[in-house]
Amino acid sequence: MHMHIRNIRQVHSFNYQLILALAFAVEEINKNPDLLPNMTLGFDIYNVDFRVWSTLDSPFTWLSGQYKIPNYTCMRESNSVAVLTGISGRTSAQIGTLLELYRFPQLTCGPLDTVLSDKSKFPSLYQMAPQDKSLAIAMVSLMVHFNWNWVGLVISLDESGLWIIPELREEMAKNRVCVAFEHVIPSTILTQIFSSLIIHREINNSSANIFIIYGDNEYLLNLRLYFGQFLMSSKVWLMTSQSDLSMSRRYFMLGSFHVPLMFSHHHPDISGFKNYVREINPSKYPEDFYLARLWFLSFNCSYSESDCITWENCPQDASLEWLPGHIFEMAMSEESYNIYNAVYAVAHALHKMLLHQTEGNGKEMVPSPAQLHPFLKKTQFHNPAGDLVILGEKEKLEAEYDIVNIWNFPEGLEIKVKVGLFSPYVPHGHQLSISEDMIEWTIGTTETPHSVCSESCGPGFRKSPQEEKAACCFDCIPCLQDQISNGTDMEQCVKCPDHLYASSERNQCLLRAERFLAHGEPLGMALACMALCFSTLTAAVLGVFVKYQDTPIVKANNRALSYILLTSLIFCFLCSLLFIGRPNTITCILQQVTFGVVFTVAVSTVLAKTVTVVLAFKATSPGRRMRWLLVSGAPNFIIPICILIQMTLCGVWLGTSPPFVDTDADSEHGHIIILCNTGSLTAFYCVLGYLGALALASFTVAFLARNLPDTFNEAKFLTFSMLVFCSVWITFLLVYHSTKGKLMVAVEIFSILASSAGLLGCIFAPKCYIILLKSDRNSLHGFRDKQIDGKIRFKITLCV
Repeated sequence: MHMHIRNIRQVHSFNYQLILALAFAVEEINKNPDLLPNMTLGFDIYNVDFRVWSTLDSPFTWLSGQYKIPNYTCMRESNSVAVLTGISGRTSAQIGTLLELYRFPQLTCGPLDTVLSDKSKFPSLYQMAPQDKSLAIAMVSLMVHFNWNWVGLVISLDESGLWIIPELREEMAKNRVCVAFEHVIPSTILTQIFSSLIIHREINNSSANIFIIYGDNEYLLNLRLYFGQFLMSSKVWLMTSQSDLSMSRRYFMLGSFHVPLMFSHHHPDISGFKNYVREINPSKYPEDFYLARLWFLSFNCSYSESDCITWENCPQDASLEWLPGHIFEMAMSEESYNIYNAVYAVAHALHKMLLHQTEGNGKEMVPSPAQLHPFLKKTQFHNPAGDLVILGEKEKLEAEYDIVNIWNFPEGLEIKVKVGLFSPYVPHGHQLSISEDMIEWTIGTTETPHSVCSESCGPGFRKSPQEEKAACCFDCIPCLQDQISNGTDMEQCVKCPDHLYASSERNQCLLRAERFLAHGEPLGMALACMALCFSTLTAAVLGVFVKYQDTPIVKANNRALSYILLTSLIFCFLCSLLFIGRPNTITCILQQVTFGVVFTVAVSTVLAKTVTVVLAFKATSPGRRMRWLLVSGAPNFIIPICILIQMTLCGVWLGTSPPFVDTDADSEHGHIIILCNTGSLTAFYCVLGYLGALALASFTVAFLARNLPDTFNEAKFLTFSMLVFCSVWITFLLVYHSTKGKLMVAVEIFSILASSAGLLGCIFAPKCYIILLKSDRNSLHGFRDKQIDGKIRFKITLCV
């Protein structure tokens, strides 16, 4: 193997692995009898300064010799056919502009660069890296996995940075991840100094704990050089391996700068590379003065110069494997893997070109670099690890990404640990696989960091966006009654069906318990007992009136109407029992119809009794026609006429919109009230209105007849009974609409009982008092003339 190391002033250990990968690939090819069998590969190594004014220094030395005379070379022994350039896209572009003058094949080992992909500017340049179309998806998938939705962006102002910004924004928007702030790193060093101050302030003021850093490594090195402390925080940084800032030992010794997660291109292990690196020492490559310097500084070796250099005082079996990870890493990096593939690509293209020459001319000729292009463009092969390598950018495969975590130890020691993998070739939802327990977020802890603008809204709450802020910033609003949200960060609460209700936590719908005014509950039992007691009492009064039917007080007040009134009051009390118990269609109809009819009988009977009193007194005047009406029994027709009118109203009601069983899910939380719906409110109020009209008529007539002279005149009692009746039902109308559920039913039952009890008490209590306790007033001597206040009044006893 021909190896020449020229013009190398300083080589970083990271770049030194690139050199070893190059040497290892060349040795493998030279040992392979099937690839370039009659040719030996060699290589020259030149160091390129990343500073703009000295970038082309080494390329001119390689092309022209140490005198650097353009278009002239003093290096006649050089047979170079291709140039491999490093990881910097900007440096590769500058070198590529020079090499394009000679149509020299150039292969880059850095990340795929959009600038270098311009074939109109760089037709002789080939990029070894795979496509990064899935990088944004991979990063956002990691954010979604850890529930990070508040992320800052620090992007370099170059083509690669400008390419990734829209990709990241689009993918973040799809997954509801918001940008806390976005800062673009300028390309000039002077502006980077001021920019670093702004970045530092934004990072400290931002509530985000996760930041993506992406860009050309040269920009990031400058940024760290002039303001290294800005990254030294407890924040978590996501970056690609090209943006790895772990090159400087000083930052790791400070112990606070921690880059936990990096995305690097996944590649298979190259068999034999670690053993090759392990066996390297200065004695094997004496011309490699960097290796000698590394040995001298790392292992305290000394050497003596004679005919050959011999190393003394070195540890036995000293190896690069002994060095810490931040000084030299044994695992092949993705850039070294690209160098390895680049060497094989050149070898395969050169092999095909030589075969083509042999088939055409019968002999091999010294190849010129320009002749290699047609073969490089079509190069596709499987490397020794079995990985498919394609140089054509249109045919390149998308990259898979290893997720690497850096474990830091004191005194600058570090270990890079693979903790996950992202593959775009796996079905969506399974593309990311990660071992969370292996991740070290800060030294000595595996606790996952938190980065959200607003804490998640748990079950029972919904999100309410904050004005003029990102979609990830919101307030959590509790769900309304009977609405639930059973997930996190719900946009809207969902209303429970009518037969279900929301739990107190508003996170699930529960089955409502049916409620109605039952006989077994205290209120229902009390009302039922009242109804039965009042109906029994009314029956007892009726019994008293039947027993004392021949006494003057019973006969004087029209005992037939009294019997009808008492009987109707018994049914008035009993009809309230229809309102107690679980409603059904029959009871709902019977409730209103029975109530309307029996109360019509009662009120119309009171009206008939009142009219009878008035007619009786009018009949005593000579020549009056009222006596004929009284004798003919005209008042008795009032009752059937009034009942007929009420039954007609009820018939229309049942024929148009009858009462039905309904449910009320709003009155009591967690319960559904089973009740009777009146169907037509108009018909219901017509029935009540008709009863009210009868009661008002009875009250008016009774009020006018209250002062008529008679010992047993009950007009006053009828007046007071109608006053109580009207008061109860007016109060009912006012209270009826302010109550809900079974209380509304209880109010109606109470109104029925109260109004019926009012009629019973006001009309019949005085009579029972006289019959049972004052029997002396219930006799014939009540017909005697008495002088009261100097005036003679005629006591007239009505016996109709």
